[in-house]
Amino acid sequence: MLTSIAPTWLWFFFGLLITFFLALDLGLSSHGGEKEVSTKHALIWTCIWIILATIFGIGVTHLFGRDKGLEYFTGFVIEKALSIDNIFVFIVIFNYFKVPRRFQHRVLFWGVICAFLLRALFIFLGAALISHFHWILYIFGAFLVYTGIKLVIVKDDDKVDPEKSLLVRGFRHFIPVTDSYEGAHFIVKRGLRIYATPLLLVLALIEGSDVVFAFDSIPAIFGVTTDPFIVYTSNIFAILGLRNLYFVLANFIDRFAYLKYGLGLVLTFVGAKMLAEWFYEVPVLASLIVIATLLSGTMLASIMATSRKKRAANTLEKIN
Repeated sequence: MLTSIAPTWLWFFFGLLITFFLALDLGLSSHGGEKEVSTKHALIWTCIWIILATIFGIGVTHLFGRDKGLEYFTGFVIEKALSIDNIFVFIVIFNYFKVPRRFQHRVLFWGVICAFLLRALFIFLGAALISHFHWILYIFGAFLVYTGIKLVIVKDDDKVDPEKSLLVRGFRHFIPVTDSYEGAHFIVKRGLRIYATPLLLVLALIEGSDVVFAFDSIPAIFGVTTDPFIVYTSNIFAILGLRNLYFVLANFIDRFAYLKYGLGLVLTFVGAKMLAEWFYEVPVLASLIVIATLLSGTMLASIMATSRKKRAANTLEKIN
């Protein structure tokens, strides 16, 4: 197994910290599971998670040195950017199944909890594989290069139909599903039979999408560091704020039209970095600068392009 810089007490401290703030977040936003999360509330908690992640990263830097701190922050930036890509999928799923906004936060909360557990499993399996077969990093690198290039050159399919996915068809085949939502319930009992509600189906689909995204994100962060503690903490901090970030970005996510190109370039860069490891090790600070530049550049280009389109549309409307 790969060795970690962190002593046992620090693992426990991280677990208690996350549990406390996650419970606090749930307690302040659950409202019985049927009240919409306001944009203000979501923005506050998005900032809280980012501030916590930053303070934790400063603590890592203080305890273990500059290089480990840079590894943590680089991993966090990569995972946070990739998690934003999940939001596009969430929007498609929620719109397709017409999930009322007041139920969405409940689905996302339990989705994040499940993702928390799945990511932990994937990370420690990945660490175990790398510790025994170091060459698997080169396979991860090749996979990331392939995924990154594909993300850049393949056009989006606007006709995504969740109903056609194997997961949805298998779910409906083996589990009876009610025709309509039953409040914020995932399951209901009718007579002697127990039925899943469409809300449980949506949760299953979101978890399925997270598993797919994990195949990109976990190898990507192992391209930055192989320390299990750095990998785990940066990954978990990135996804725990995802639920609130969704409610902040959902109304204007279309403004990030070029984000996928930035993500594709980041994955390609990290993959190439992993492949080049045997003859040249890219400094962590240089990696962080390249990744931050790619992401900020594509996001800025997206915002500028959206603004130009809006100005052109307004001008055309005035002319007409």
